[in-house]
Amino acid sequence: MPKVLIVDDAAFMRTMLRKVLTDEGFECVEAANGHEALARYAEGRPDVVTLDITMPEMDGLEVLKALRKADETARVVMCSAMGQETLILDAIRAGAVDFIVKPFKADRVRAAMAKAMTKAPV
Repeated sequence: MPKVLIVDDAAFMRTMLRKVLTDEGFECVEAANGHEALARYAEGRPDVVTLDITMPEMDGLEVLKALRKADETARVVMCSAMGQETLILDAIRAGAVDFIVKPFKADRVRAAMAKAMTKAPV
């Protein structure tokens, strides 16, 4: 069973993503902030990370860069609110596989995860 790390400071967003992903057969692990995300990633090396861009303390771009520095094969799907196009482009340039715009639709989450899972680690 593939494992995904869901990183978002909003508990309801983690719950919504977990519902979609468990229905698709993923084992889900959660983190509420960037520091927790880095620790959880190091503990379990999930197959994919969904990562919120806007979080306190350590934003998603910082986490993405730290993940890619620690593991250049990390597969990350960024999650962002509408109107963050510049941040999304920065995330793709920094190594994100895809992005999901909030509020998300289940079909878009499934498509992003399928893309991430079929992308060969770099």
